[in-house]
Amino acid sequence: MYSFDSRVRYSETDETGRLTVLGLINYMQDCSTFHSADVGVGVEVLEARHKAWMLSSWQILIDRWPRLGERIVIGTWHNESRGIYGYRNFVLRTQEGESLARAGSAWFLYDLDQGTPVRVEAEDIAAYGTPEPKLELPAAPRRIKLPEAYEEREPVRILRHHLDSNHHVNNAQYVEMVRELIPEELTVREIRAEYRKAAILGDVLYPRLCKDGENVWVAALCGREGEACASVWLRTE
Repeated sequence: MYSFDSRVRYSETDETGRLTVLGLINYMQDCSTFHSADVGVGVEVLEARHKAWMLSSWQILIDRWPRLGERIVIGTWHNESRGIYGYRNFVLRTQEGESLARAGSAWFLYDLDQGTPVRVEAEDIAAYGTPEPKLELPAAPRRIKLPEAYEEREPVRILRHHLDSNHHVNNAQYVEMVRELIPEELTVREIRAEYRKAAILGDVLYPRLCKDGENVWVAALCGREGEACASVWLRTE
């Protein structure tokens, strides 16, 4: 497992002093980015090969939200590749080993010249070494079923702060948009996200939100024609 140490910063916390959803996902993204860079296949190396890894889906379980000033350890490892996909697990722990969050993710390899996904070859994952065992998480479908009945919310215009180095809306930003749609007093305990179409600067996303049962929220962030760019499923308490 690759890992790095950090401390929850004031800029990463919400009004209650806990790490935000955006902060949590950013830690995981940063860990995978550092891992790739430190084994010699970072963003710049991939760009020179005209390739990029794009996130397809998340499943994140939060055992406890860390608070301001806590010293934490973020870890990740590659556990499998198949077809166009690579699979990666994440853990967030205290320095004493208490589990704070666990996650599974699916990524696809993208050809920047052709604008299409491409098959993962041995050279694309060799730097990560032998795949490590998959983290045991509750079974959950990767595809998020969108409800037929939903509430439309205020459109969100894509601004520069939403974008990453691929010039697309960063995956964490979609989840943050949905977190803003649900009551602020709720605590998020599980996140599932599915990414279907990249939104870019100047686009407008139209949120569709549904409460599915007592403590589950399902949302689609859609383009002008109604196509879902991202779907997000949240379990709260």
